[in-house]
Amino acid sequence: MRQEIPAFAGMTKRESKVDRREFLGGVSAFSLAAAWPAAATPRSQATADKKLSSLLDRFFYDRLNDAPEAATQLGLDTGARAGLRAKLSDNSAAGVAKALARSKRELAELRAIRPASLSSSARLDQEVVAYQLERSISAAARFPYGSNSDGFAPYVLSQLGGAYRDVPDFLDSQHRVGNAADADAYLARLEAFPRTIDSDTARQRDDAARGVFAPDFILDTTLRQIAAMRDQAAGETVMVASLAGKLAAAKLPADRAKAAEKLVAERIFPAIDRQRALVTELRAKAVHDAGVWRLPEGDAYYTAAAQAATTTSLTGAEIHQLGLEQVAEIGARIDAILKAQDMGQGSVGERLVALNKRPDQLFPNTDPGREALLEALRAQVVAMQKRLGEQFRSLPKAPVEVRQVPAAIRAGAPGGYYQNASLDGSRPAIYFINLRDTFDRPKFGLATLTHHEAVPGHHLQVTLALESPNIPLIRRRADFNAYTEGWALYSEQLADEMGMYDGDPLGQVGYLQSLLFRATRLVVDSGLHHKRWSRERATDYFIATTGIARGRSQSEIDRYTVWPGQACSYKIGHTLWVRLRDKVRAAQGDKFDPRAFHDVLLEGAMPLTVLERVVQERFLKV
Repeated sequence: MRQEIPAFAGMTKRESKVDRREFLGGVSAFSLAAAWPAAATPRSQATADKKLSSLLDRFFYDRLNDAPEAATQLGLDTGARAGLRAKLSDNSAAGVAKALARSKRELAELRAIRPASLSSSARLDQEVVAYQLERSISAAARFPYGSNSDGFAPYVLSQLGGAYRDVPDFLDSQHRVGNAADADAYLARLEAFPRTIDSDTARQRDDAARGVFAPDFILDTTLRQIAAMRDQAAGETVMVASLAGKLAAAKLPADRAKAAEKLVAERIFPAIDRQRALVTELRAKAVHDAGVWRLPEGDAYYTAAAQAATTTSLTGAEIHQLGLEQVAEIGARIDAILKAQDMGQGSVGERLVALNKRPDQLFPNTDPGREALLEALRAQVVAMQKRLGEQFRSLPKAPVEVRQVPAAIRAGAPGGYYQNASLDGSRPAIYFINLRDTFDRPKFGLATLTHHEAVPGHHLQVTLALESPNIPLIRRRADFNAYTEGWALYSEQLADEMGMYDGDPLGQVGYLQSLLFRATRLVVDSGLHHKRWSRERATDYFIATTGIARGRSQSEIDRYTVWPGQACSYKIGHTLWVRLRDKVRAAQGDKFDPRAFHDVLLEGAMPLTVLERVVQERFLKV
């Protein structure tokens, strides 16, 4: 018998302590637009809509011209924009300043269009884009360090940030080589790579002068990753090996691989050496404190980061208390299932650790074992795809594949993540899983990860928006963590409600452990950055609460160290998605159709505040 998680999993009591408007506060001024009288005539409204559409398309292509990697990822580096295939983004201080100036111009142009002159769908587009612009401009003005545009990342260089790790992986997984021009473009990007590395080095040096650089344990991992790239023969690097493989597949001469090897040896390695020297210098000065509270305006930085990630106005203290309540509730549910499986001794965390160690729950930590694990994931994707019609009437056209995280970035990469397909259909979506140690991925939790990262999680949410012809391109890739990660966690619950774990109590334990994992994130993220917990205290709490293996738990804590607030978005977003679904179901009774409710994905990602209003207007006529 499957167990359904209550709609609020810890929020029912909390709502008596935190006003719901506080929980959802912080929306752009444009959120008021829907309440303004739509006095425009149909003809003038159509004119205004067209003006906004043209404006947003111009914004998109202006940004794309400065983001050649995104153009490649989307398959838009063709035709008039084919030149982008040979470029990398300008990540220098001047490039960052240029992007900020463009955002300010865009916001001014957007505000020049009266919301009341637009149709409801166009007002939504205007509101969502304005929200993003307002937040990024405000963050850049107040916190002039790190990267605070798409998410708050205070350190230019870390185990999760920096061109040294991103560009080789991008060239390997994204840059297609079908002809000589593509191969030459690959070489051109390699030629640009040293400048990109040096730009990161210069920005990190400038930030270090303000006292902003990662703690010692983060820099240790960063140095290991730099060494993994640098301390090998140039011809053995992924940059050269990948090009050689692509040349062979395209039946092109191998001489360009030799040119790539020369570039790596003579230009890229020296730039990496300069960067490693800086990171080594900073490591000698680094402290062990994990939280951003130690940075300039650190407490305010965390508040802004958490509110940007969750699109709410919850404070660090409120997030912490909410997490404690949800940990207790979900832990009690796991306890009941484990006791029914004759696992009643010790804390929930201790029993989960014991379950993780059981030989029947582990794949061998060998290449054949990893391949068997990947095959299990692929079977889970197929099993869920057969059932999607029960809950969705709109499905993605792009396929999704399962792959390992590349070995070169395993040490610092997340446990799993999703990469969207290209718009031109030339590359599928990819569900990546980190298999540096299969012990970190026991069998009882794998299906839940699949439902989160692939179907019906990120693949449906991201790809339905990307493929939608009804929202502007600039919004198809909008990234609101609380919406996207909340949806993925809601998808895990949806899989349980669909009966995917019927007859598999340990599989349901894996699902509930995933919810417990995300609730625990609320505690440790706010613990690190608001309550000034140490890395060790956060890690020990994480392991004791979730039962997740130490290696994976340590990587999680290190991730929260460099991406403050981001980890809070999952459970808070899940809470709202479930609340809205259950509210609509209660109001509609027997007429409720989950497929109609899930069509809200076609509107694209948006802040939680806006999502709530959209659902109310569409389904509850509020």
